[in-house]
Amino acid sequence: MRIAIHHRPGSFSDRWIEYCKEKGIDYKIVNAYDSNIVEQVRNCDAFMWHHHHANVNDVLFAKQLIYSLETAGIKCFPNYHTVWHFDDKVGQKYLLEAVEAPLVPSYVFYSKKEALDWIEKTEFPKVFKLRGGAGSKNVMLAHDKKAAKKLVNKAFGKGFAQSSIGNLISEDKRKFKEGKVSIPFIIKGIAAYYLKPETYHKARPSERGYAYFQDFIPNNDHDIRVVVIGNRIMAEKRYCREGDFRASGSGKFEYGSIPDNVIKTAVETARKLKLQCVAFDFIFSDDVPEIVEMSYGFGTHGIAHSGGYWTEDLIWHEAKMLDFCGWMVENLIKEIK
Repeated sequence: MRIAIHHRPGSFSDRWIEYCKEKGIDYKIVNAYDSNIVEQVRNCDAFMWHHHHANVNDVLFAKQLIYSLETAGIKCFPNYHTVWHFDDKVGQKYLLEAVEAPLVPSYVFYSKKEALDWIEKTEFPKVFKLRGGAGSKNVMLAHDKKAAKKLVNKAFGKGFAQSSIGNLISEDKRKFKEGKVSIPFIIKGIAAYYLKPETYHKARPSERGYAYFQDFIPNNDHDIRVVVIGNRIMAEKRYCREGDFRASGSGKFEYGSIPDNVIKTAVETARKLKLQCVAFDFIFSDDVPEIVEMSYGFGTHGIAHSGGYWTEDLIWHEAKMLDFCGWMVENLIKEIK
């Protein structure tokens, strides 16, 4: 058995490689960007690549490569079931609705007229989103009809840039005030924005030609992120930013006191969708957990130190350190066998 791994320092692949070394698993470092990547992987049983939504090169071909390798009988992590909807909130809407998962009520329009007609009839506030973006990027609150119409006009006009220097600086200012980043870090980020455009959404075309809204669910000061990897489940509470409705990217976490119905819903949905790995973000509507969005890639932060994990039977297992990247390799080997 041999596993091909595309190594990107700072990604899941760091631990994948360590795990293979520790367990005596034969692995091979490959380069997904090489034109002959299919040939590089052909003599392997599996291929692993933690590709990133904010790298325009990854976005260009990662999903297509994974689908192609699976067609050739090579197991992949993430596989196509797990990844085709990655960083695509509109795709996730259709998928979750198809399996009758508890999605926050969501609405997508491909006609400006239909979007404006809907605005006249619906209630506000509403959450407006672009299909891509993480850490609460590209998520805005439309408080009233006027704000919603302005967003729709832009969506069907010049569109929305995936990223802007203004948004980058604004976010860094917030983090600096909270003591999360330093001035050198901010300067480095601004320099990278201009010198390494391939790592930013600005290298991609503007988002336009559609409008995507979700209901705003009040009285949530946090969301709950539930990560399902095989038959193991981790979870964390993420508190909203100060004076903001968004939790993603706040950096404020708490572990423990996770309701059983959230864990159960996450497991059931992951099984219906045949996902190897998924992070669901939940909020509550009248004590009922509803999914906001999902992703196979997720920020690790402190979740590895959250104190333990659940299994599918909702039994809690204490553990000082959660080797979730090791779980990914372990589960992939089970698929191969």
